[in-house]
Amino acid sequence: MSLPILVALVVMGISIAVAAVHFTGGSVKARLTDPEQARIRFWEDFPDEEISEVHLTRNAAAAILELDGSRLGIVQRFGDKFLTRIVSAKDVAYIGMLREGTVLLKFHDFTWGGGEFRFAQEETPRIVRNVLGYAHKRARKLF
Repeated sequence: MSLPILVALVVMGISIAVAAVHFTGGSVKARLTDPEQARIRFWEDFPDEEISEVHLTRNAAAAILELDGSRLGIVQRFGDKFLTRIVSAKDVAYIGMLREGTVLLKFHDFTWGGGEFRFAQEETPRIVRNVLGYAHKRARKLF
């Protein structure tokens, strides 16, 4: 078999595999439809936690959950699944405000460094700062 035909067959095979994954739902991104879905997803991993308030991001890709004490719960989309974490001030490497309603969080955990969270409610970044930022000496207070 000639090299050009072999290359064409490999390219076609890879293209068919990628198309099959896409059309069978492999490229669908998870989405939080409402605060109650974020609560339920968080409680799957942390059933004993009490959640007082849920704040969804504008794109419904993440939610910040207010927990008792100086901790927050985070539910964040990763592909078609959700990652859940409980974070406190000791986990914070950096906290800052990029623009109105947007907070940037960086954590010490190398498996999940944090992210940029843009909220419809402009007071949500202040809530995050109050819970995580003030208690952490190295946290950068930009707002």
